[in-house]
Amino acid sequence: MAAGNGSGSKRLATASARYPALRTATDPQEVIRGSDVDAVVIATPVSAHFDLAFAALQAGKHVLIEKPLTATSDQARRLIEESARRKLTTMVDHTFVYTGAVRKIRELVDKGDLGRIYYYDSARVNLGLFQRDVNVIWDLAPHDFSIMSYIIHEEPVALSACGTCHVNDMENIAYINVFFQSNLLAHFNVNWISPVKIRTTFIGGAKKMLVWDDVAADEKIKVYDKGFEVQSTEGLHDLLVSYRTGDMWAPKVEQIEALRVETQYFIDCIKNDKTPFNDGVAGLRVVKMLEACKESIMSQGKMIAL
Repeated sequence: MAAGNGSGSKRLATASARYPALRTATDPQEVIRGSDVDAVVIATPVSAHFDLAFAALQAGKHVLIEKPLTATSDQARRLIEESARRKLTTMVDHTFVYTGAVRKIRELVDKGDLGRIYYYDSARVNLGLFQRDVNVIWDLAPHDFSIMSYIIHEEPVALSACGTCHVNDMENIAYINVFFQSNLLAHFNVNWISPVKIRTTFIGGAKKMLVWDDVAADEKIKVYDKGFEVQSTEGLHDLLVSYRTGDMWAPKVEQIEALRVETQYFIDCIKNDKTPFNDGVAGLRVVKMLEACKESIMSQGKMIAL
């Protein structure tokens, strides 16, 4: 564990008191160069991710990096190349994909319970915390982009975004639309100045529809047997739409500590020379979407190809 400022030193002191066997340091290089260190976890502001991760890879260490992977897609590509060249594991901390709720949603989608997916709609809003180095998109959207990529087995083709600033030059509200070749549309609302905390995702399918409320104490996932069917005769004016309303059920969600599962998976990938599904390539995919959001906002919401 390493830290380089006053508050960090206090946290190290607290950690040392709680875990006397834990060795602490204030210089990251002491950790990176340690002969008894096999892997390094990087949880710093995103601006420091690349330098620390690249140094760790050059020192022969496997790396687990907090989201987002890097500050630019070029940096992400360099980490991917260095990791491959040295045959080391690079993994990005997309923690939510290890939660019981997200894994259950993927299971339902993979089994075809929802049918063809029509839309993916997510709201991740709360009051604060304002970040000094990144805007609300870079802070919150990596969660949603990584979750969507884990659940939806299709690459997005374009996105558009709009956002605004009220405190400094960092957007604190943003709305993002993501487009797919299959006509699937995804929408994300990320917001630092909401009066309430909301973590809700709606997924609409041809067979069933799903609501995931991550703030709910129980029944985090609800599946609705609701939908519509279209019947048409010869012309468009003869189009008939019928609606279906059935039961709602709440599938059992495994109660697991996502970070523990993730770290165990990281270790397993290292020991067994496996490529993590949330590897550097997955991290690059998210960074490219974040960069596209910035480009779109700077162009008044222009659609950006991915």
